[in-house]
Amino acid sequence: MSGTTDKLTGLANEAIGKAKQSIGELTGSDKLRAEGAAQEAKGDAQKAVGDVKNATKDVIDNTADTLKKPL
Repeated sequence: MSGTTDKLTGLANEAIGKAKQSIGELTGSDKLRAEGAAQEAKGDAQKAVGDVKNATKDVIDNTADTLKKPL
C-alpha cells in the first residue's frame, strides 16, 4: 500500500471507530465502545505508517535527484 492509501484507510477507520463509540455510548454497549476505540487506534496507527512511508519516499526521491545533478 502507498502512504496515501494508508492515510486514507486510517482516516476511514478513525471515523468508523468514532461512530461505533458514539453508538456504544447511546446504547450503553461497552463492547461497541471498546470496538470503536480499538478501530480508532488502528486508524491512528495506519495514518502514522502512511506518514512514514511518504517521508521515506520523499527522502529517497530527494537523494536520487541530488545524485543525478552533475558535479
